[in-house]
Amino acid sequence: MEFRQILDLAPQLVAVYGPNRERLYANRNALGHIGMSLEEWRQKPSETIRSDSIHPDDHERAARAYSDSTRSGSAYELELRLRGADGSYRWFLARYNPLHDGKGQVKRWYVACTDIDDRKRTEEKLQQENVALREELDKASMFEEIVGTSRSLKTVLSRVAKVAPTDSTVLITGETGTGKELIARAVHKRSQRSGGPFVSVNCAALPPTLVSSELFGHEKGAFTGATQRRLGRFEMADRGSIFLDEVGELLPDTQAALLRVLQEREFERVGGEQLIQVDVRVIAATNRDLKVAVANGTFRQDLLFRLNVFPIEIPPLRDRKDDILMLVEYFVQRYSNRAGRNIRSIDQKTLALLQSYDWPGNIRELQNVIERSLILNTRDVFSVDELWLSKRTSPQASRAETPAAPTVEPLSEREIIEAALAETRGRVSGPSGAATKLRIPPSTLETRIKALKIDKRRFKFG
Repeated sequence: MEFRQILDLAPQLVAVYGPNRERLYANRNALGHIGMSLEEWRQKPSETIRSDSIHPDDHERAARAYSDSTRSGSAYELELRLRGADGSYRWFLARYNPLHDGKGQVKRWYVACTDIDDRKRTEEKLQQENVALREELDKASMFEEIVGTSRSLKTVLSRVAKVAPTDSTVLITGETGTGKELIARAVHKRSQRSGGPFVSVNCAALPPTLVSSELFGHEKGAFTGATQRRLGRFEMADRGSIFLDEVGELLPDTQAALLRVLQEREFERVGGEQLIQVDVRVIAATNRDLKVAVANGTFRQDLLFRLNVFPIEIPPLRDRKDDILMLVEYFVQRYSNRAGRNIRSIDQKTLALLQSYDWPGNIRELQNVIERSLILNTRDVFSVDELWLSKRTSPQASRAETPAAPTVEPLSEREIIEAALAETRGRVSGPSGAATKLRIPPSTLETRIKALKIDKRRFKFG
């Protein structure tokens, strides 16, 4: 009686089995958890007990551990989810210890299950945050700070300061390469959500069939390849901000789901029926004219209204001429420090060239030109080859050319990427991949390959 009382007061679920797993004893906590009396538990078929009490996703793992222990007769432990009397599952650490007789045969199995549900949930949250952090690091922001003092940039920053403390949805517009994600991060960092996650999603880089799964997650078995439950980006961004870049590329069904999240703050995982509520601020961006897309029927007008609560338009670099010198100095210092170089000065002819160029690729193009120069030039004076810029280079340079002078067309972005893919036989990532040779993140290269509709497969056997 005293031993039974001690076991009943223990915080674990305790059970005793015979050598063939006959159910002999369970303490009060174990019986209370499953909602049965001792006799009911003893008499219920083993297969029914296993199917009713163990989470379906843990069945195979538990059966494998049981089979291995039966052959070896040794102790083991595993983490699994057990169903309670109320129908909910909690995580337990189950330890199985055998008692052997003098001949080494198993006479009893003593099982103690310790509740670790709170720990597992904390670990899962940390894992989600780590995944989001790794993705952000892999994406590599265009630059770490907002650089410039031009009037047009100050107007943008003034609007950021006004909207950031609110919880309003923000729509950032501007040409490719102007730094829309940087402005989105500034909104997040100056908001009351700055302590929460900032999750960035490039909608154009996701396969159309997987966009809903990426944004809202999926349940196990929702589609081929869904071997386990996966949380979506909205759940990862709970109590923080989610940045939807290239939102104009979303398909109609995903637009409808996004509209529901904005209106109701809830959604369902792909293949699931449970409503999931989230507290997320949405910051969207696009380089498309969404009003034209609405007129063409490719973008929902009601979604545009929900996204465009507070618009911020980022000016192109050609309208920020006053910032070019500061940006050049910033990028030269950044990449020279990274390469262990000491750049003493900037060539004045180069500076005039960069200031007269209209920068169709905006700040991203300027960044790439400067990085390329520091790779190829070994001098301590920074200079840029004029041929790296497009035919719209400085008017002064154009007037200086004679009509008979031969012109050299610079390689297009497509040609540069295809040349790198040909050299690496279609490999994008890795030490010998095209992204490494071009010195850009693999995710960025994948985005450009998709945007330019380049078939990587044709380079594999070239």
